Amino acid sequence: MTFSICVGEHYEDDEGNEQHRFGVAVTTRLPAVGQLCPFVSEHGAIATQSLVNVDLGRDGIAYVDDGLAVDDALPALLAADDSAPQRQLHGVDADSTFVFSGDECKPWYGHREGDRYTVAGNLLTGASVIESVAETYEAQRDEDRPLAERLIDALEAGQAEGGDKRTDLEVQSAALLVADTQEYAFEPSYNDLREDASREPIADLRETYELAVEGHETLLERYEDASEEDSMDDVSSTE
Repeated sequence: MTFSICVGEHYEDDEGNEQHRFGVAVTTRLPAVGQLCPFVSEHGAIATQSLVNVDLGRDGIAYVDDGLAVDDALPALLAADDSAPQRQLHGVDADSTFVFSGDECKPWYGHREGDRYTVAGNLLTGASVIESVAETYEAQRDEDRPLAERLIDALEAGQAEGGDKRTDLEVQSAALLVADTQEYAFEPSYNDLREDASREPIADLRETYELAVEGHETLLERYEDASEEDSMDDVSSTE
């Protein structure tokens, strides 16, 4: 019912410090995928789908946050799950990746594992959906644009290849989550976005992203003005 991408990236901030960021983007032909599938922290990213077991994502990211590698944490969770053959589970951390598609997932299903990214999907029109998501991400990986924006591009590419094959289900959803190790005066508001019920969820997610970027830039401008005046009154009044 779903296709998704998990990503981990290393980068330098404006001060030249090494940072890590992680993200998940997901879409499906059902409402509210954002409350079920994506799990992200500053240590990793995980997506759980097909016959969704939310605990696989919740517990998996908790284990990664505790220092366990994703390719150790997720197989251990699957080993204890009696319904593992019906699951898709994939993710990344700073050093490793893991992807699993159970042999009872609904066709077309499959996955792809690359350099610090994973892609998986089920009930798709075909393998080209997964390939297009992966190739779009790879082609844009080194671009100086926010990861959230590039994740939307990857979803859009998969949708253009057919996406979820259940065209009789018009109410769809999409979501993205991004986290990183960098410190901010205000966390980027465009890194946690959901379209819970839409007939064009990826297009709507992009519009929401663009509005969130605009709002975040406005907030930063007000913050900078308040800093120059040595006052946070203007900032607090925006909340």
